[in-house]
Amino acid sequence: MRVKDQLGRKLVFKVVPSRIVSLVPSQTELLVDLGLGDSIVGVTKFCVHPVTIKKNSSIVGGTKNVDFEKILLLQPDIIICNKEENSKEIVDACQNIAPTWVSDIYTLEDNKKMIKSLGLLLNKKFEATSLNSAIDKNFLEFKKFMRGRRSKKVAYLIWKKPYMIAGQNTFINNMLELNNYENFAPINSRYPEVDLKILKNLDLILLSTEPYPFKNKNVEELKNALQTEVRLVDGEYFSWYGSRIIKAFNYFKELHK
Repeated sequence: MRVKDQLGRKLVFKVVPSRIVSLVPSQTELLVDLGLGDSIVGVTKFCVHPVTIKKNSSIVGGTKNVDFEKILLLQPDIIICNKEENSKEIVDACQNIAPTWVSDIYTLEDNKKMIKSLGLLLNKKFEATSLNSAIDKNFLEFKKFMRGRRSKKVAYLIWKKPYMIAGQNTFINNMLELNNYENFAPINSRYPEVDLKILKNLDLILLSTEPYPFKNKNVEELKNALQTEVRLVDGEYFSWYGSRIIKAFNYFKELHK
């Protein structure tokens, strides 16, 4: 079986992979939702959905620091990575252990293509189609919900010390667009540093719960400093591609209410 990942890299498999190492939390959740929980032998320490995943799989490090010896001992048939979450060096090292499939996701459509591709590769075509149908259904309902709502100029903060925002060349940016949020970040940026002073004239500041764990106290701090609306948002719904998107649209509705 010959396939391509989302970077266009060619991979060859003699049989359907049955031992999987996933180095991306959102994609681990997707694999479980595809019905592949029993096939996942290795995950990162950040793979928290479902809550039982780390009890049934070995932890092989984080997304940026990987224990390759542990992965080798697990004898995986496939390692699943992401271009943004995992460095090229990590992907190259994984490729020396087992075929390594890499996702590259900037839009909702990219996400659906990933789900379809993994479904075909891992013999879960029906399950993948069902997940994508659920995404389409919820997205259509959300688009109807959003009709007539005015656009807001926003900044989406992901880090403190230094303050950093999600740029336009990201999956988060696409999620902001779907919410009629105009991203303040420069074009072609990814995660630029920002001076808080230049955020004063925006309509809304969003503080993400990840990767930096912003809290309600940070909301109050920035409200007082900027004299503008600041809201704490669940970062998983803005940055986790995969099956998490099915739940994201209902969360977005609550934000606008």
